[in-house]
Amino acid sequence: MNIRLGRATVRAGQTGAPSGPRRGVLVALICAAALLLMTALLAPVAMFASGGLLAESGTSCASGGRGTATTAQPVASRSARDSIPANYLALFRSIGPRYKVPWVILAGIAKVESDDGQTALPGVHSGANAFGAAGPMQIGIEGAAGNQWGGPPVHPASQKVNGVAADANGDGTASVYDPADAIAGAAKYLLEHGVLDNVDQAIFAYNHLQSYVQAVLYWANLYANGGYTVSSAVLDSTPQCLPGVTLTSDAAVARAITYAEHQLGKPYLWGSTGPDAFDCSGLVMMAYRAAGIDIPRTSQKQWLWGPRISAGEVQPGDLVFFAGADGTPRSPGHVGIVIGGGLMIEAYATGFPIRIAPYGDRSPIGFTRPLAHARSAAVGSQSADRNVELLLPAPF
Repeated sequence: MNIRLGRATVRAGQTGAPSGPRRGVLVALICAAALLLMTALLAPVAMFASGGLLAESGTSCASGGRGTATTAQPVASRSARDSIPANYLALFRSIGPRYKVPWVILAGIAKVESDDGQTALPGVHSGANAFGAAGPMQIGIEGAAGNQWGGPPVHPASQKVNGVAADANGDGTASVYDPADAIAGAAKYLLEHGVLDNVDQAIFAYNHLQSYVQAVLYWANLYANGGYTVSSAVLDSTPQCLPGVTLTSDAAVARAITYAEHQLGKPYLWGSTGPDAFDCSGLVMMAYRAAGIDIPRTSQKQWLWGPRISAGEVQPGDLVFFAGADGTPRSPGHVGIVIGGGLMIEAYATGFPIRIAPYGDRSPIGFTRPLAHARSAAVGSQSADRNVELLLPAPF
């Protein structure tokens, strides 16, 4: 009888060949080793087939886009400790959902390409590398890499180009060296190459090496399972706040926005004012309460409380209102806190975590400035004759 082990064939009874129980043990060991090897090779495939990464980004393919990740974050591994700077993590988590690209994939690419902008290698902060790639996401601007960015590496956002250039922070410039713009450009590139249908294929299109794909998937898998901590480092002169937040010297506005930032990711719950869940007006009320300013509880009353301002006057800390499912233009049912760059923090609806979202394409009905109302009230309290006039909402 012949026993085939890999490419070798051993004849039973042959001198030096294992026989009896020993032969059975050897076969079992070889089978076990083969099983372990297959498991290691198929692990990334199984992870993506189950929708694990998409669930981490807030949307699960397996549940038709209705599921959210709820598992607790494990302790970070040694290799990933302090591996994501705070501003980069905020950008990944904001821009990924905006393009429906799992943030952990964007984070994996940034880690492999530039260690989240922390490397001083050529092309990351200026110029290009030897292949023509540039920026923290190493997107092609010339040479062998081609001009995948489209147009000059830094150009006005209004300039139409044939590429993935983006102005994710709303500063009017599309810069391959700006972390927000570069991450958005990478997300657009991955979408163009089918990341929602074939993750491996899209990553391979980004860099034509199987070893690169495996490296990105390693980090993405680590992040998807919570294997990271947040570094206090803030790189590339990005403001120490979330994407789109305009720096402000006003302490009250800063406190209100900071409070809202700390609630990101918590669930929406109608009628709730925290600390574990919020509805839209509850979040706004509590954010301003943290800044020492009491405003009404509901979006309808917050809208009337004012004072109202024009769209051209909007600043961080202002409130943006929408008709909403339970409101009208005269009595708005939804409200968010403006953070700058065309973005707001909002508690949107059941099933959506508190999030950063653009407001310009959602047909806002108007804006108010609670801070101006509160200061008008403080000034008005010094003169009874002026009190009524100062507390009236300004006309819209």
